[in-house]
Amino acid sequence: MAHLFIFGCFLLLGVASSLAALAGYRGTVCDRSVGYEVPAEVTSDPALRRRANSLVAFWCTGSATLSLAPLVALGSTALRDGATSVSTWGLVAFAAYGLVVVTVGAYPFEKVKQLGFPTNR
Repeated sequence: MAHLFIFGCFLLLGVASSLAALAGYRGTVCDRSVGYEVPAEVTSDPALRRRANSLVAFWCTGSATLSLAPLVALGSTALRDGATSVSTWGLVAFAAYGLVVVTVGAYPFEKVKQLGFPTNR
């Protein structure tokens, strides 16, 4: 049962990262209707807007790709033998890996917030 829960968490993380990456590829990261917090300096400058879109597209694609690796392992384990349990160290490893995936996906949004400051361009 733990396999399916962890599988669902990584699947949700992959879908969310893919949607954020799609916003970056479409160039709508600075659009207020999408819901991302972007400084006014970034929305008014075309070069910073392009930079924000490329940052989100690149890093969120990486996060979505990283979230696919556990899906393969967990999916094959759940389909092969769903009665096995996940050890404590396995849970710790999945939690640490999930933290890495979330950090990679959150990085561009923090970087975009800093793009508005003249010293960080």
